[in-house]
Formats: sequence, structure tokens, C-alpha cells
Amino acid sequence: MPKVRVGFHKILQNTQNYHSFEKSADHMVSTLFFSLEVGGRHYQDLRVEIRQPFGTDFKSEPVEVAKPVGSYVGPWNHAAFRDLCEKCYRKAVGAEGSGIRITGGKDIRMWDNIIGVTFSGEFEVPESGAESW
Repeated sequence: MPKVRVGFHKILQNTQNYHSFEKSADHMVSTLFFSLEVGGRHYQDLRVEIRQPFGTDFKSEPVEVAKPVGSYVGPWNHAAFRDLCEKCYRKAVGAEGSGIRITGGKDIRMWDNIIGVTFSGEFEVPESGAESW
């Protein structure tokens, strides 16, 4: 099976409410910017929106990952990509965050933060016939 190498380089934290007084207001919307390498070909200037739905707990529940936007067309493994996106974001924002560390606190509201990241990973995709974006 071919491998896809993903290199994340920037996060735009569009909005995030964390531990708000009203739990139903907790949410996050961010955009991850990345590049891909597949079969020796490089794809630049790609992005994907990730979300924490309103009312869910950022610390314990998974984030949602939309369909990526960019020039790559080919076999894809969205479940593996989703896992990489979540790891990248949680490495940058949260209790162990290298960009924005959140420990304790109540009613934290963040928006329009740009975080430079260096995070990469890879996953396998089927030879053909798999979902594509």
C-alpha cells in the first residue's frame, strides 16, 4: 500500500471557547495548513477545517475533521488523516500545548490565533478504489 506523508506547518485557531460558564457554548473551529507527499509527488498549500462541536468536551471527545481542500486527487484514508489532525492540534493547544497551553481556568475565549507548527506523520492508502477528496 502506498504511503502519504503529511507535514503540518500552521494552525489558524478561528475560535475556541474552553471551559465556559455555559457548557453548551464550548466549541472550537480551526484551520490546519499542510503539505502532502504521495508517490514522490508533492502537494502544497492544502488546508482542512477541524471542529469541536458546541457543547462537547475538548479534553475528552474527538474533534471533527472536514474534507481537505487542495490539489490532491487520489486514494485517501480519512480516518488516519483525522487522527493526525487531532494529534497536531492537541500538541499545539491544550494541557500539553506547545503554542497555547491551557491548564485550569474558566471561561477561556480565544480567536484568530496563528500558531506555527512543525508536525508530520504518515499513513497508508489503498492502491486504488478508495475514497478520494
